[in-house]
Amino acid sequence: MDETPGSVGTTSSLSIRLGQALFSSASLLFMSVGVEFYSYTAFCFLVTIMGLVIPWSCTLAMVDVYCIFVGCSLRLPGLMVIVVVGDMVLSILSLAAACASAGVIDLLFHLDGSYCPPKFCGRYQLSTSMAFLSWFLTAASSLFNLWHVASW
Repeated sequence: MDETPGSVGTTSSLSIRLGQALFSSASLLFMSVGVEFYSYTAFCFLVTIMGLVIPWSCTLAMVDVYCIFVGCSLRLPGLMVIVVVGDMVLSILSLAAACASAGVIDLLFHLDGSYCPPKFCGRYQLSTSMAFLSWFLTAASSLFNLWHVASW
């Protein structure tokens, strides 16, 4: 049976996982370095979720690298179900955090600008944009792996 593109153990999965780690790290850095994000609960939620996505995607990237170098396919049904469920949960939480943060940023913009200095608002927007990109890759990975599990 041919490998499903994007499933764990393929080069496309490795690129998706590295993209997740990159965008999640960028979101976390833009939100937390030099910005007072802790004043708003949505921003704290975004930082927490991006902090969970980074080790998840890095761990699965290491699994992908191992599978690519050894040449084996990851065909353990229990492990694949854990990966699919983990990706789905993190995808939903990433979308929720990104949407909540985008809502707070929009609210801050419409309150006469006094609540959001230009330096902070730009970084909040960049962080939220990176979170949306990370969510897109996490959702794609979840769907690819679900397709892989369903094709057994």
